[in-house]
Amino acid sequence: MTPTKKILVTGPTGYVGGRLIPRLLEAGHDVRVLTRDPSRLQGRPWLGRVEVIQADAFDPVSLPAALEDISTAYYLIHGRQGGKTAVERDLSAARNFARAAENANLERIIYLGELVDPTAKLSPYLRSRHETGYILRQGRVPVTEFRAGMIIGSGSVLFEMVRYLSELQPVFICPSWFLSQTQPIAIRDTLSYLVSALETPESIGKLIEIGGATQLTYADMLLGYSKERGFKRWLIPTPIYAPRLSAYWIHMVTPVSYQAILPMIEGLHIESLVHDDLARKLFPTIEPLDFQTAMRYTLAKIENGLVETSWSDALVTSAGDIKPYQFKLEEGMFMEKRQTLTDLPAESIFRAFTGIGGERGWLYMDWAWAIRGWMDKAIIGVGLRRGRRHPDEIRAGESLDFWRVESLTPNQSMRLRAEMKVSGKAWLEFQVTPQENGKNLFVQTAYFAPRGLLGYLYWYAVWPFHLFVFDGMLRRLVERAREISRQ
Repeated sequence: MTPTKKILVTGPTGYVGGRLIPRLLEAGHDVRVLTRDPSRLQGRPWLGRVEVIQADAFDPVSLPAALEDISTAYYLIHGRQGGKTAVERDLSAARNFARAAENANLERIIYLGELVDPTAKLSPYLRSRHETGYILRQGRVPVTEFRAGMIIGSGSVLFEMVRYLSELQPVFICPSWFLSQTQPIAIRDTLSYLVSALETPESIGKLIEIGGATQLTYADMLLGYSKERGFKRWLIPTPIYAPRLSAYWIHMVTPVSYQAILPMIEGLHIESLVHDDLARKLFPTIEPLDFQTAMRYTLAKIENGLVETSWSDALVTSAGDIKPYQFKLEEGMFMEKRQTLTDLPAESIFRAFTGIGGERGWLYMDWAWAIRGWMDKAIIGVGLRRGRRHPDEIRAGESLDFWRVESLTPNQSMRLRAEMKVSGKAWLEFQVTPQENGKNLFVQTAYFAPRGLLGYLYWYAVWPFHLFVFDGMLRRLVERAREISRQ
C-alpha cells in the first residue's frame, strides 16, 4: 500500500490512538481522525497535520462522511466500564462501523483486540473485545485483527498500576491473579505492528497474536519494577481471587480508577500468552522487547517528561468592576469569582495556572485537597492521584487530578470540569484578560450547579473552606507567575 492512501484512525484521544497518529504521519501517510468531540484534540502536536472529522460510531448517520475516500481504518473504539450495557454499546458501535465500511468500499479494517483464550470464561469486557473482532470480520471488508498482551508504556493502565504499587508498598498480600501467566507488550512494539501492517498485504484477513519477549506473572512485574528502582519488596501469595476487592484496593492506593482497573483484573485469572508465531513470520524485522527493557524505556520517558498520552458552553462572565471577591447565585448556579489586577505578562500567568496539580500540587492547603481526593476515592470516585501527563504541558481533554481540562485557550484561559463524585456539576476556571492600562486582569472562578437538596447542602458545607483555599490559591498563583516572569 502506498503512503498516499488516506488512513482513518478512530479513538484519537485514547492511549493507543494518540500515539499511532504521529507514527503514521512519520511514515508518510495521509491521516484522517474520527472523534466525537474535536475540542478534545486541542494541543496535540500533530493536530495541524491531520484531517479531523466529527462523527460517532454509535450514530450510523455520521459515519459515511468520515469513511469517504478512506482505504484503511484503524478501529480503536471500546469502553472500559464492563457490564452488560457497555458490552451492548461496544457491539452496536462495531456493527455500525462494519456496515458503513462496506458501503464505503474500504480495503481493510485493522483492529486491536486482547490476547486471551476466547474459549475461557471471560469477563464482560474481554468477551466484548473478542465479539467486536468477530462482528468486524463478518462484514465484506477484510480485517487484520491483532490480539495484544497487556500494553506496557508510560501512562498505560498496566504500568501505572505496577509503578504505584511497587513504589508505595513494601509487602504485598497477593490475590491469586497475581500469579497468572501473561505476556505484556511494549507500546512501541504494538505501534510497530499496527503501522507495519499497512505495508504487509499478507496480514490482510489474519488473526495475529502479539506479545513481548517475556512470559511472566503480575507478581514478577512488580518485582521487576522494584528491582529497576532498587526497592526490596516481599510477596505473600493467597488463593483468593476477589477481583472487585482488588480493584477497590488498587483504586484507593494508586491513581488508576476502579472502572479502568476492574476489567483488567477480571481478565487476569486466565493466562494471556502468545501461542501462534504468525506475527514473527509476517513481521520478521520486529523484535519485541523483553519486560525489563520495556520498563527501563518507560521510566526513561517519564523522567524526561516525554509522556505522549495517558490512560483524559462557555461559563465565562464579564469582569465588570475589579472587585477582589464576588459571590452570586444565577439561574440555579453558584458562582464564586476572585480576581486581581497585575502587571505580570499574560504568558507567565497562563503558565502558572496551567501548571497546577500533579506533583506540583495546588499551591495552597494541599492537605485539604488530599483529604477531598481521599474522600472521593473511598466512594469509588477518581480521587486526586490521577496526577497529570506532564508537569508543565496540558491539553484540552486531559485529566488533571480529579478534574478534566474542558477547554484551553493559549495565554488566555483554562476551564476544568470536576470528575469527583458530587451532587451536581462543578467547574473551576482561570482567565487572564488584557486591560486598557497595560495591566492584566487575572480571574479565578468556581462554578457549581447543584442537583437536589444534597447538592445545596454540599455547597454550603464546602463554601467556608473555599474562602481559605481559593483565596490562598489565587495569591500563590500570582507569586508563581512572578517567579516564572523573572526566570
